[in-house]
Amino acid sequence: MKNPFAATMEAQRRAWENASELIEKTTVAPERTETFQDVEVGETPSEVVYEENKLRLLHYESRTDEQHSVPILVVYALINRPYILDLQPERSVIRTLLDNGFDVYMIDWDEPSSLDRSLTLDDYVNRYMENCVDVVRERSGQDSINVLGYCMGGTMSTMYAALNPEKVRTLALMAAGLCFAGDSGVLELWGDDEYFEPRAVTDTFHNVPAEFLDVGFALMDPVQNYVTKYVNLYENVEDEDFVENFARMEEWLGDGIDVAGQTFVEFIEDIYQENKLMNNELYLGGEHVDIDKIDMPVLQIVAEYDHLIPPEASKPFNDAIPSDDKTIMEFPTGHIGMSVSSKSHAKLWPDVCDWFEARMPDEADAVEHDVEAVDGADAAIAEDATDASAEAPDGDGVEIEVEGTDTPDLTDLDGIGPAYAERLSDAGYDSVTALAAADAVTVASDTDLPVSRVEDWIDQAGAHVAE
Repeated sequence: MKNPFAATMEAQRRAWENASELIEKTTVAPERTETFQDVEVGETPSEVVYEENKLRLLHYESRTDEQHSVPILVVYALINRPYILDLQPERSVIRTLLDNGFDVYMIDWDEPSSLDRSLTLDDYVNRYMENCVDVVRERSGQDSINVLGYCMGGTMSTMYAALNPEKVRTLALMAAGLCFAGDSGVLELWGDDEYFEPRAVTDTFHNVPAEFLDVGFALMDPVQNYVTKYVNLYENVEDEDFVENFARMEEWLGDGIDVAGQTFVEFIEDIYQENKLMNNELYLGGEHVDIDKIDMPVLQIVAEYDHLIPPEASKPFNDAIPSDDKTIMEFPTGHIGMSVSSKSHAKLWPDVCDWFEARMPDEADAVEHDVEAVDGADAAIAEDATDASAEAPDGDGVEIEVEGTDTPDLTDLDGIGPAYAERLSDAGYDSVTALAAADAVTVASDTDLPVSRVEDWIDQAGAHVAE
């Protein structure tokens, strides 16, 4: 039988230890409060190169002596602020791309006003995105550019690529909601027309309030979002790096923006409830968003533990498009973790950069840029801090699925899918050998395609023939 006096003494000992720990944590509370107030986000230098309504197009300063000639345009969601992709120096998607020699632009949509409540998906895709793409194309001197879309921004990027395939060299999608057939997680269930009427929200609020969306997302994992993360903060309050990182995440989570009412209605009804994009039934501004025209290289980056956009809402889309260069990179993390966790930056993003680089033109076309001195990065931040707020623990590696063909035909060339192959064949260039021997200006005239694009194909064809 256990000694009751010993049990009492043990309970008293634990109480004193807990009290001592509480006193120690309380003594650092004022300093940690300052950390929350002083934390900085989105520090990578950039300039605004285009503005329209609330939108700003950012161009980031290069961090390498040379850059790849074809830029990457990052298209973020209409929800929250895009600096989650540049949350802190050591875990910044933007800086990772820059450090790998890419020329990076990003759309900052900002918050719509009450006057913007009638903005539609057509406005965002066929007007705002179109104008930004054209600015990037003009500034870079490229006929087509790389597009990287995140979450809802990935969905809109897919729409844009289907409508303007000639302007998109590669299409990379991060956690993009593309297919909703009834098995894509809690968010799809909640958005089902049996339970949710989006027009009831917009009739009441006009634009959809950020707070409305924030609460909905938080309730998908209430224990983590309302209990666990604060317990973790208490337990690690003496770790300044942990608290600094926690503060950055809270800054972003609390910095939500409203969504234009009509766009919200269309997105819920057309994409979630009726699955029109996946079914190739979507129209914007009266124009068919024909996914059969998505024949450029496509990369899907999906998070295994993503409860907002689970893999089932993204991966099946690859089976619906004709591109013969399709890659899926699935990493064991959450929706936010793919952007900010240390393991994602160590293991996932190097593969993403390699994917982009492999589909760039000949590096002889790389352009040199003057690089201004860049201050050193902030002190290293504890790895567990970000991973704790990234919704799920990271695993060990990237699962990569690549679809392609070993047949040496026109569609082996980067940028030529079934549609362009057919156009070339109809003009008499029905093989890699025939294309390699052709004159770029003549081919461009025969096929009504940009000379620069044809020149790239001819160079690739020549390399194939030489092999």
